[in-house]
Amino acid sequence: MPQQAAAVTIDFHVTAECNQECPYCWGPKGYEQLIDTATAIRIVEHVKAVGARRIVFTGGDPLKRPDLSSLVSRAKDVGLEVALSTTGDELTRDSLAELAPCLDLVSLPIDGSTEEVSARTKKPGHLASIIQALEWLRDHPAIDVKLGTPVTRHNLGDVPNILALVERYASSTDARVFYNVFQAFPRSMQAVDWESLLVSDEEFAALERTLAGRTSVRVNFLGHETLDHLYVMVFPDGSLVVPSGPVYRSFGAFLEVDDLTGVLTGTDFDAWKHVRHSFGWKKPRDHAGRGRAPDA
Repeated sequence: MPQQAAAVTIDFHVTAECNQECPYCWGPKGYEQLIDTATAIRIVEHVKAVGARRIVFTGGDPLKRPDLSSLVSRAKDVGLEVALSTTGDELTRDSLAELAPCLDLVSLPIDGSTEEVSARTKKPGHLASIIQALEWLRDHPAIDVKLGTPVTRHNLGDVPNILALVERYASSTDARVFYNVFQAFPRSMQAVDWESLLVSDEEFAALERTLAGRTSVRVNFLGHETLDHLYVMVFPDGSLVVPSGPVYRSFGAFLEVDDLTGVLTGTDFDAWKHVRHSFGWKKPRDHAGRGRAPDA
């Protein structure tokens, strides 16, 4: 029987490779030697064994990893909820069709409502890639869609327009749609000019007040306090990482961790906050599109 872990969700960063160079990125950097497919599959199985119920395949961009379909399939086989967090520009109609039977959620970033705003933090053309991915996702209504906007000085004034775009999409698809608005967090494995990027707590709170209650889409506002002490990660080398503030704390090979709850208890990981955040998205049983009632 799987043990009950403090971590409901584990983010598996299967690669550090990515087409984008987002200035606020807190993903892994410099991992050129990836674990092989057999080891990655064992990690997927271990996520289940330590008591988590959900795995998020992320990166970098997980679609850069050629064996992703095998990892996703194994995660579904062992009974995990499966989420794919991708930059979107590597997604194709065929790759989505291949992965779709095993996916519960696809998460996509959207940095601006226009290419001009988006290109301040993403490469030119990224917004068009996201719009195309959303169109392909219409054919897979059982997959929930989460769009996320990292709020920076470059797009603070555009977030209401992005929300309007999300609302239009949500009203025209059968999938459940969520929107995460998060305050870019000062954590990175590379040097960053945070002063030119970060919005203040007061500015982020004012944005939340402006948007709260004005939308038909479920919006989650994630400030710095919410985002810290929240994540449990497995990095591309197979190591267990629990970030705290700007620091990436490594606890060695994830496959050697038998008591994940015990490891996390010795850190400032906030288990209750993590659980609340994880259950902010909960997959309804036998969900096949909009209109199904969530589990009790």
